[in-house]
Order: sequence, then structure tokens, then C-alpha cells
Amino acid sequence: DDIAVSKFCFNDFATLLLCCFLQAWWLTDSVATDVWGRWELAGSAWHYTNLKGDYAEEYLQVVQAGAVLACIFSILGLFVFVAQLFTLSKGQRFTFSGALMLISCLCVMIAASIYTDIFHKQDQGWFGHSFILAWISFVLTFILGVIYVVLRKKSE
Repeated sequence: DDIAVSKFCFNDFATLLLCCFLQAWWLTDSVATDVWGRWELAGSAWHYTNLKGDYAEEYLQVVQAGAVLACIFSILGLFVFVAQLFTLSKGQRFTFSGALMLISCLCVMIAASIYTDIFHKQDQGWFGHSFILAWISFVLTFILGVIYVVLRKKSE
């Protein structure tokens, strides 16, 4: 039971990392954009450019911070979960790790929501697989946070 939850948490963390660092939040036939930069197709070669002038910097920083914080809170939740298995009594085990996962869930939701609302309103293109992974990570992280709370209740 605990091993399955650990695997689920690790998979959630891997999904968060993929959505944070892959270059596919917004795609067109000649542009691939993520929260860190933009790849533009010129001729037959892809060229990296910065996003600084293209986006409202405040919103971009919030999206970047949300993505990074979601990864940090998720890995902290995994480490705390493993530590709590060996150090705390059964009634107190999963409260803190569940709270960390719910904070991670909130961070990825904020990042993806702001990206959806603010960026690419006038652009022709589509949301890429990293953006979709961000929303999948939100759902997985929320489920994991709820599982931790339910496990705490069952062990009391």
C-alpha cells in the first residue's frame, strides 16, 4: 500500500518535471514555446530565443515560479512521506506530506491557469503536450494529496 503510494508520488513528480521543462506549452507549425523560451523554425533549423519581450514579465514569472514550486513541493512531499513512514506514529503520518502535495497541486493549477488566461489569446496555434501534462499533473497531485489525507484517517 505504501509502496504503491510512493510510486504514484514519484510518477506525479516525473510528470511535473516533464511539463515544467519540455518545450511544448504552445505550438504552431514554426514555433514551439514553453515557460522558459521559444524555439523558432528558420529554414530547416530551430533557433532558441528568449521570451522576455513577448510576454508580460510579471505573469511569466508567476507561471515559471508556479511550475518550479510545484516540482519542489512534490519532491518534498515524497521525501516527507518516506520519512514519516519510519518516524511518526500511525495517527500523524500523512498530514504533512498531504499538505505539501496539496500546495504543489495549487502551484501547478495557478501556473497553468495563468498561462491559459493570459498568453496566446490572439495567436494561431494550439496548446502542446507539456501544457496538457501540467493539467494532468494538477489532477494527479490533487488525488495524491487526498490519498494522503485518507490514509491518515484510515491509520487513526
